[in-house]
Order: sequence, then C-alpha cells, then structure tokens
Amino acid sequence: MAGASAQPAWAQALAAVGLLVASRAAVRLAMWLYAAFLRPAKPLRRRYGAWAVITGPTDGIGRALAFELAAAGLGVVLVGRSPDKLAAVSKELRARHPGAGVRTFVLDFAADGLAANVATLAESIRGLDVGVLVNNAGHCYPYARYFHEVDEELTRNLVRLNVEALTRMTHAVLPGMVQRKRGAVVNIGSGAATMLPSDPLYAVYAATKAYVDQFSRSLYVEYRNKGIDVQCQAPWYVATKMASIRHASLFAPSPETYARAAVRYIGYEPRCTPYWAHALVWFLITIVPEPIVDKYVLGVSLGIRDKGRAKEARKKAM
Repeated sequence: MAGASAQPAWAQALAAVGLLVASRAAVRLAMWLYAAFLRPAKPLRRRYGAWAVITGPTDGIGRALAFELAAAGLGVVLVGRSPDKLAAVSKELRARHPGAGVRTFVLDFAADGLAANVATLAESIRGLDVGVLVNNAGHCYPYARYFHEVDEELTRNLVRLNVEALTRMTHAVLPGMVQRKRGAVVNIGSGAATMLPSDPLYAVYAATKAYVDQFSRSLYVEYRNKGIDVQCQAPWYVATKMASIRHASLFAPSPETYARAAVRYIGYEPRCTPYWAHALVWFLITIVPEPIVDKYVLGVSLGIRDKGRAKEARKKAM
C-alpha cells in the first residue's frame, strides 16, 4: 500500500522546488517588513561625522532631508543656486533646531565653470567633519516629449545636473571621508531608472538616473571596506514642484514623509526605495510582463505630453 501511495520522483522534486521558492519569498518579505517598519536608523553623527552636505536643499526632497538630518543632530551645509532661498531655509532651520550648525554655499550646478565652482566649495568645507553627502540636486523634463523634441539646453542641463554635478560633488567630498575612514554618500536616483523597464518620452532623464544607480553601486563596492557607505535612493512620485504634484497621497507622499523614511535607510542597502508604498509599487511592476508595463507607461507619457503641449501653446498665445 505504501508503495502505491508514494508520490513519483518528479512530483516530489516539484514540491521541493515550490517549498524552496515559497520559503525564499517569505524570508524576503520578512526582511522587507523589518527594513521598512522596524529597523532602527543608524546613529549618523556618531557613525559618520558631524556635518551633512546637501545639494538642492531649498525645495522638495532636499529641503525635507536638510531638516531631518538637522533633527538627527548633524550640522548642515546647504548648497544651492538661490541666495534668498538658502537664507530662508537657513533661518527656519536655526529656529527649529537651535543647536544645529548651518552653513550655506551658493552654487548653480547648471552654470558654466562647474569644476572650478565645486573645487571652491570643497575648499570651503575643508576641515569640516563631513559625514554625509546628499546629492539631491537634479533636473527633469518640463513635460514628456519624444527624444527628437528634446532641445540642446534641456539635454545639457539634464546631463550637467544629474550626472556631472553629482559626480564632481562626490569626487570633492570623498577624499576627506577616506582620510577619516568613515562617511555616507546618498545619491537620489529615480524609480524611472530602477523600477521601470523603460521610461518612454523621458529617455534622457531616465538614462541619467540609470547612471546614478550604477555609479552608486560601483562606489558602494569600492569603498565599503574603507568605512564609507554609498547608496542610491530611488523614489517613485513625491509631491514636489519637479514632479508637478501639488497634493500628497499614499503613493505620492509629501517630501517630509519621504525624508523621514529616507534618513532611516542611510547606510544600509546600496540601492533602495525607502518609502514603503513606493517599494510596493516596485514589487507590483516586477510581476507584470514588461511589454504590458511599457505600453501602459507610454500611454501615460503621451497623455502628459499632450497636456504639456497644450499648456505651452496657451502661454504662447497670451
């Protein structure tokens, strides 16, 4: 009787594979839940250093990160192009966090002479115990468009801010971290490059963010044995001016909500999507066949293009 009821070898093997896959999925789910909701933030000041340098700190994610890092006990160096906005954020930071050191440096990453300007910044922070660098400054399309419609100025600004500025800032700050044998570099990437199989009508933007992802991953491997953690954070939509989203929602959180999650992830995975709902979107995208995702994203982008062109036409008619 026992021999008759025994399962054939192929069925046992299939069951074993199924159990292995299910166990692996359960472990990954448990690890994600821990990282997203239970894992404590690293003690940034003690682990990395006393100061954080933040680019693009006057609006959106960069501004929110400046306040979160100040709340974590770090002094902040705000690097942006608008003296008035820098002064306003600096004043608010000092009022909200009286004990935090705050410095500002005016630098337009889109302007000519970027290498010399970054070198001047590097000289101005020489001697500071810079423990965290947040490369947040970036540029995006004003609205979706075909590649042949992307003009020279837009292409130049995308590459200069999203690639060259980030690279030069990292190159300027890393030597001090290497000397002190500690530090964290946080590069703000995009779900356009890490979550989606493609991002049609935003091709140059997505490509520059793919650079950020690979650059960060490679530096993570290069410098982890030197006490330096390099990370690419890849958010989905956040309610910012750049994203043209006015009101926060579950899947497009406020910059403050995103920043709270982002700071908790500093120093852990080399690539991450800190906000839990964004990570859920990423998972859902992975289980849908790529051609379906491509078709859906193209349709959304075409709709954005139509609205953008109509708005642009109305402005020209006025």
